[in-house]
Amino acid sequence: MYFDSRDIRCKQPYGAVTHGTQVTLSVYPERGEAIERVVLVVHGEFADTWEEYELSELRLDGKRVFRTVYTAPAESELVWYHFKLLRADGTEARFGKNGVQPWESLATWQLTVYDGAGKTPDWFGRGVSYQIFPDRFRRGRRRDVSEMVGNRTLHEAWDEMVEYLPNAEGKITCSDFFGGDLLGIEEELGYLHSLGVTTLYLNPIFEAASNHRYDTADYRHVDPLLGDEDDFRSLCAAAAEHGIRVVLDGVFNHTGSNSVYFNAEGCYPDVGAAQSEDSPYAGWYHFTHFPDEYDAWWGFKTLPAIEETDPSYIDFIIEGPDSVVRHWLRAGASGWRLDVADELPGVFIERLRRVMEEEKPDAYLLGEVWEDGSNKIAYSTRRKYLLGAQTHGLMNYPFRNALLGYLLGGDAAAFRESMETLRENYPPAAFYGAMNFLGTHDTPRILTVLGYRGEWPQSRETRARTVLNAAERCRGVRLLRIAATVMFAFPGSPTIYYGDEAGMDGFEDPFNRETYPWNREDQDLVAFFRRLGQLRGARESLQSGTIEYLIADGRVLAFLRAAGEETSIAACNAGEAPVEVCLPWEGDTALDALTGERFPAADGLLRLTLPPLRALLLIG
Repeated sequence: MYFDSRDIRCKQPYGAVTHGTQVTLSVYPERGEAIERVVLVVHGEFADTWEEYELSELRLDGKRVFRTVYTAPAESELVWYHFKLLRADGTEARFGKNGVQPWESLATWQLTVYDGAGKTPDWFGRGVSYQIFPDRFRRGRRRDVSEMVGNRTLHEAWDEMVEYLPNAEGKITCSDFFGGDLLGIEEELGYLHSLGVTTLYLNPIFEAASNHRYDTADYRHVDPLLGDEDDFRSLCAAAAEHGIRVVLDGVFNHTGSNSVYFNAEGCYPDVGAAQSEDSPYAGWYHFTHFPDEYDAWWGFKTLPAIEETDPSYIDFIIEGPDSVVRHWLRAGASGWRLDVADELPGVFIERLRRVMEEEKPDAYLLGEVWEDGSNKIAYSTRRKYLLGAQTHGLMNYPFRNALLGYLLGGDAAAFRESMETLRENYPPAAFYGAMNFLGTHDTPRILTVLGYRGEWPQSRETRARTVLNAAERCRGVRLLRIAATVMFAFPGSPTIYYGDEAGMDGFEDPFNRETYPWNREDQDLVAFFRRLGQLRGARESLQSGTIEYLIADGRVLAFLRAAGEETSIAACNAGEAPVEVCLPWEGDTALDALTGERFPAADGLLRLTLPPLRALLLIG
């Protein structure tokens, strides 16, 4: 039997579909196969429905074809389907993604059915994003931490090593600060603009005791070490003049234990939930033994977990006339990134999106999800992030994982398969609106991942002292150039984690969160990222074009992006030896937009040698 859900001869239209779409499915039996009937078996997971549809037998070009038209449900759904084969001898078989298999081992195809009525803002996916860990990007003015919440220390020198050892009590406190602030970011908007940045994603900016600020103390106030609300409004206004939008990190699953709302140590005048069961915030948290035993994020007592369905919390964060979500959108933000989206109830995300669209219709809602978000199961619940009522797009960890797998020795075919699975499963707007990245504050620096050889050091002390040697850095930079080329040429928003473009290295947290190396950047690498950003901003094919894989074999990956008459081809060799390739090309020559080198073409073909550890971005 032949059926390929990505082949338009077998399934039309391609990929995910909107409510009520007519989907044509065609199955091709092998010549001589004694199949008398074919039945489509459909399982709607959310509605828990099972349906069967008989396929009609046709003859096309002398070949037998079994075909039916399936009408997608009128509501958002995750549909799983396979085919039942009835043979002339009366036996029955099941046919799925893994071929003809017994029922218990059958793999079924996925059809994502989503609500296409809502509009996804396209500004995010078309442009370039830049992620900043605010304390570590740039210091605009000197501030005093003595009166601020928490036991903060402030580094004197910008280039000092981050604190990485436990304190005398054996705890990692994340309480050392460098004083990066909103003014410092505003002062470097010209630099970000030169990189082609159109979206600035900020890790949490609200008052908190730690340098990462994921332990929110007060959603209403910018952390005083970063500035104040006026500074935020000024940053957003100045960013807009450069064509840059600002996306904030929404940490709504938990707060800090030292917060206005929990107030475990009495740092604030308000009566917190840990101080009295009559606190106005008491319903936000779940105590198993008041006041010392309570639900906390992954068991961290400094991060008490929120009961997100509490009406007063929903009113405070989302729906009130001056809710947190509304307030900061009015102050200049253009979107929210939802921290640990897997741990937020679906109804919470839906209500948040509705309010965002009321307040600012083109605001973007991004979710932190580490897997394929179309079929993710979190806490025994199948999530509905991309079905039209929740997030617009997701952080694309599958992209990073697949690309690293290829660059670090894997087959390019595995990258293609992983990305084609996403393209098939995701609604088009979500695929083109994904946040693609090579690293974040939660991963080791990309240059270290690509360049470091051998076993990673086990102790924090050793990791703090370990740097890439000259050979490792050289190889890492060459692979990073390939990775960046793929990322900037791929559908979705290419996202730079601050300093990756400058050649920063480092292992995991906190070594991936060191200060930006002002005046110590790898200027050649910065120039390379700048060129990629310029190309992304200038070429429609890179922003919105279709994608077609030309080669995905071994160490070679080549794909074409096309929009109208404009085409761009990314051609990469992650291997150690040069490779001869032949690519389709209209015109007499092709230009590598990254180096200015031209290659002759003839008879609609471009024959060239890809050097080892090299990527080309070919344009007409």
